[in-house]
Amino acid sequence: MTKIYAEIIGTMILVFLGNGVVANVILSKTKGHSKSGEWLIITIGWALAVFMGIIVSAPYSGGHLNPCVTISFAIIGKFSWKMVPFYILSQFIGAMLGSFFVWLLYKDHFFETQGKEEKLSVFVTVPSIKNLFSNFISEVFTTFIFIFISLYLSIEGTLFIKEEKYPIGLGALGALPSALVVFGIVLSLGGVTGAALNPARDLGPRIIYSILPIPEKGKSNWDYALIPVFGPIVGCVLAATLYLFLSS
Repeated sequence: MTKIYAEIIGTMILVFLGNGVVANVILSKTKGHSKSGEWLIITIGWALAVFMGIIVSAPYSGGHLNPCVTISFAIIGKFSWKMVPFYILSQFIGAMLGSFFVWLLYKDHFFETQGKEEKLSVFVTVPSIKNLFSNFISEVFTTFIFIFISLYLSIEGTLFIKEEKYPIGLGALGALPSALVVFGIVLSLGGVTGAALNPARDLGPRIIYSILPIPEKGKSNWDYALIPVFGPIVGCVLAATLYLFLSS
């Protein structure tokens, strides 16, 4: 159960901070409300959210925080398939809790914000141009790159002493490579859909958005909801398959 709790708490931190930076930037009358450098601020905030979520959960659960990470690790044989459903459920619970806390924290600013899409964007990814096929391909590509690179990340460094190599743990800095991968991918490839990369990060908050009493909110865009769920899953399966092929 410790692993399950760690995934819930880690994913909650991930979404609380990740969606929190979106709320801080785009909702009206917040201290961080800005139209200048919006994309860069949000991308940095999400990367740091990944870093902090992993720091807390990695010692206990491995810090997956994402069904795609869990599934890809199971495919390559580094994680037990019997634990996959429990991890994924935990990640969805954590994502829902995180998005609820964002609403609770920024509740007053939802009243001050007029745009319906801005309110929705605090919780979920919204494509810049809605084209389901292109949006799906974008989610497949971005998650493929994310998972493929992540499978090659190492939490160990190397200490050189008199030409001898000694493996050393990176401690909390072990979460930094994952954060940098997310930062680079979203900054470069996130312009089409916002790059969900994580089904739990999108679907969990979308459910919360649909049931919260947000003033004058718009639709939950359920006709788009499957794109940031199945696109990342397809991308992670392809990435894990290629990793296995190259490693064989």
